[in-house]
Amino acid sequence: MENSRSAPPTTGEPLSRVDGRQKVTGQARYAAEHAVPGCVHGVLVCSAIARGRIRRLDVTMAEQAPGVLRVVSHLNAPKVPGYQKAETAKNPRVEGEEIKVFYDDQLHFSNQPVALAVAETLEQAQYAASLIRVEYEAETHQTDLTKNLAQNLAPKKEGEYLRGQPDAYKTAPVHIEQEYRTPLQVHNPMEMHAVVALWEGEKLTVYTKTQGPKLAQQDLMRMFQLPDESVQVHSEFVGGAFGGSSRIWPPEVAAILGAKLVGRPVKLMNRRDHEFNQVGYRPQSVQRIGLGAQPDGTLVGLTHRAYGSTSRYEQFVERIVHPTKTAYAVPNLNTHYRLVPLDLSTPAWTRGPGETSGSFALECAMDELAVALNLDPLALRMKNYADRNPETGQPWSSKHLRQCYERGAALFGWSKRPPAPRAMRADGYLVGWGMSTGIYKAERQAASARARLLPDGTLLVQSATADTGPGTATIMTQIAADASGVPAASIRFELGDAAFPEAPLQAGSHTATSVGSAVHEVCAALKKQLLELAVAVPGKSLGKVKPEELTTEKGFVISTKKQGRRLSYGEVLKQHGLPALEVTQKAEESAEMKNYSGKSFCANFVEVRVHPLTREVRVSRVVSVVDAGRVLNAKTARSQVLGSVVWGIGIALMEEARLDHRYGRVVNHDLADYHVPVQADVPAIEVEFINEPDPLLDPIGAKGLGEIGLVGFSAAVANAVYHATGRRVRGLPITPDKLQGALV
Repeated sequence: MENSRSAPPTTGEPLSRVDGRQKVTGQARYAAEHAVPGCVHGVLVCSAIARGRIRRLDVTMAEQAPGVLRVVSHLNAPKVPGYQKAETAKNPRVEGEEIKVFYDDQLHFSNQPVALAVAETLEQAQYAASLIRVEYEAETHQTDLTKNLAQNLAPKKEGEYLRGQPDAYKTAPVHIEQEYRTPLQVHNPMEMHAVVALWEGEKLTVYTKTQGPKLAQQDLMRMFQLPDESVQVHSEFVGGAFGGSSRIWPPEVAAILGAKLVGRPVKLMNRRDHEFNQVGYRPQSVQRIGLGAQPDGTLVGLTHRAYGSTSRYEQFVERIVHPTKTAYAVPNLNTHYRLVPLDLSTPAWTRGPGETSGSFALECAMDELAVALNLDPLALRMKNYADRNPETGQPWSSKHLRQCYERGAALFGWSKRPPAPRAMRADGYLVGWGMSTGIYKAERQAASARARLLPDGTLLVQSATADTGPGTATIMTQIAADASGVPAASIRFELGDAAFPEAPLQAGSHTATSVGSAVHEVCAALKKQLLELAVAVPGKSLGKVKPEELTTEKGFVISTKKQGRRLSYGEVLKQHGLPALEVTQKAEESAEMKNYSGKSFCANFVEVRVHPLTREVRVSRVVSVVDAGRVLNAKTARSQVLGSVVWGIGIALMEEARLDHRYGRVVNHDLADYHVPVQADVPAIEVEFINEPDPLLDPIGAKGLGEIGLVGFSAAVANAVYHATGRRVRGLPITPDKLQGALV
């Protein structure tokens, strides 16, 4: 499990996860695993209708059941101060008013919590929940996006975009117009949403799964009108999130209200079916693209009209048209994005959020245009390579997409691809090759970190960031080792606590650049102070030297002037009688980036095999080449891209939450019927990184990596299916029923 640590691994090396042993031995404590004295259990009862009101709520039998403390509902729930004013009743990151838990009898979506049974044991709470009787007064609801496209509204954060002439694609000698659809998809993390809530007077402590401990703290401060010292949020380990834990959801509020009412800590963990339409999902989309070019492939115009679902009470805005604006050098481009309010809960950022849905439409359309032009799909993309950001006109902070194309094509053998569909077979299967481009924002937000060096030579670094699975603690340890000179084995990086220095939400692929910059700067500042102290050490330990005549290695300060003279970090502190050396530093956004555009890029190459009789589609080979700046850890970086590819296979071929519009409910609300890839679905995956540092975005040279491996991938699968079969599937997932007709 452990690497040999005779020498400190530098950033970029494949250091094994520093928390790996904790996780595989069960020492890691996730939200529901925290042992809080006196803790009782809560089980939710959720709405069976999508819109209407609670006519009657009968809790008599439930409250008389053994071990039951109370049943919490709108009839008796403690008041939430933040619900009383419009300015505090909304999440500042989403337009509209968030759902008010146990506030009144109004119901806004199926699965909305209507009551919480609180009992001494989980089994008693489950039994009590089964005894609660709810009568409803239902109203007509709408959950079908395609039937409600006309009932749309313009999101406040996303207006119309135009450069050049609108709909100019129609004037091009060769043009295509098509509609593409993506379904509702659900996070379904291994760890379901869970919380332990504890009130001590007016002090609230919450153990929960969150991607942003500070943001969760701020949301709870807003809701309950409490100062920051009265709200503690702990989330050291997160069993998968990727957008699904980007805010405080109704189950967490329900547990907090339950704890307030019964005066005991309350633990609540969602059932698997509660994860559907209660705690975020990827919204449905309908997208229409028009794309035109000259006969040589030079793009003339591009039009992208997108419709996405949202709840009626909040406007969830995605970056669904952003890849279209920036991916290619198109002189005439217009986008149009509209939200369709439905009787569903509010969606959430989901695994490469809007860019994943938008790039499916864009990259499929590029493939369709290549076919119409009788041009190789890779050649079409190279022909329209954008040397500057087409949206802003700014130069890129770095861009090595051309190298991604060239390296990916060489590894995959793209030059051997026959242009005609149905031209390749192997072992009785139709074989197809497809490719696509991925583009995703690379940005940096302000973040802070604290570094504390102890006399025994150990270094503690803290920041209120999260780790949803990519290995945040590991790369921060490596960054700290490089900047401080302390061996990685002597560094402990702590996260997941709102009491630590402020860090942004772990989302949008900016944790490495944002928190990593803070860790780099605070450790460099600590090292600078340490060298100044070393110069002033009494006696002749290092000789008469200046700070610039000292270097550091493996936790020692070494004189470059007096060969062989050295002091350990701990000895420097002891000589000065210091119990510790502590520095807190805030790393601001890069000022240089105001004049540049930051993006990460990738090239996806995919082989599929389609059975001509059963129409089963299997991804049989993948090459993914990524430009994400400097690779901070070769092992965890590769793992992130492997995970993106597996997700991409699921999105392309399997994932779809099926709504029964009669009831507004997801019917395949478990992992037996909501299909995700298993090991047998995962082919050989070859991952390479260009590994060229970005010189402007941050001091460590990194760009965002978390999402880029997924963006565009589903289109590469769809394009490969077309090449194998001659059938173009424009609605995900690509299931056998969509390939009906003779394929033999």
